[in-house]
Amino acid sequence: MNAIYLSGTGNTKHVVTLLLDELGMDSRIYPIESPDVLRAFEDDELILAYPTMFSNIPYLVRDFINSNQEAWKGKKVFLITTMGLFAGDGTGCAARLLKKYGAEITGGLQIVMPDSIGDCKALKKTREQNKAIIDKADLRVTQAAKLIREGNYPGEGLSFAAHLAGLFGQRLWFYNKTTGYKDKLKIDPSKCIGCGICAKNCPTQNIRIENGKAVASAKCTMCYRCVDYCPKQAITLLGKTLYEQPTYERNSK
Repeated sequence: MNAIYLSGTGNTKHVVTLLLDELGMDSRIYPIESPDVLRAFEDDELILAYPTMFSNIPYLVRDFINSNQEAWKGKKVFLITTMGLFAGDGTGCAARLLKKYGAEITGGLQIVMPDSIGDCKALKKTREQNKAIIDKADLRVTQAAKLIREGNYPGEGLSFAAHLAGLFGQRLWFYNKTTGYKDKLKIDPSKCIGCGICAKNCPTQNIRIENGKAVASAKCTMCYRCVDYCPKQAITLLGKTLYEQPTYERNSK
């Protein structure tokens, strides 16, 4: 069972890695932006994992699914989503699209992790609270692995009730947030030192360094990787002020 994942600040990568470790499988794990990602399709069973955004799929993930339509045919796909608060049918959104291309959905797992949105004060929690969330998530992943080993795949987010919850809970109100790549990334040139960390780590190659400063284009998938790893806190996206940089590494200590 190979895995393909999008992980902005490390949450989804951690969940996928832990699940495969618990399953004890000889697996390969590919970031969705990896040049070798299509090698994941060499296995008939796949994991596709990503953070839920406004109860929907990040546009980069949707783009990847649509761009590789033929590759999904006949594949068994287990879906994992991570979320800060509410997922609704986060797995179901991808499931419906993958079924269209001939994939068989084996199950879904939706895991609450610390929120990665560092420029929204209302979402902030203490380091201790975030560590408790991670500990609870790890337990849920371990329990899910036990079920999978027994052949009982979880089906979280795949039901019609979950579809309604996601649709009316968030997606209808924030649909424009996930219909395409965005041009809203804000980089403060007075703080930017041109180190290139953001450009190097952007999964869509949306950021480049020009004249010693980071410059953004219009292909942001809102993963928050650049925002939460910038050493000078020079980048924001949904908000105007960065309150913290809640990466998995920081929250798990």
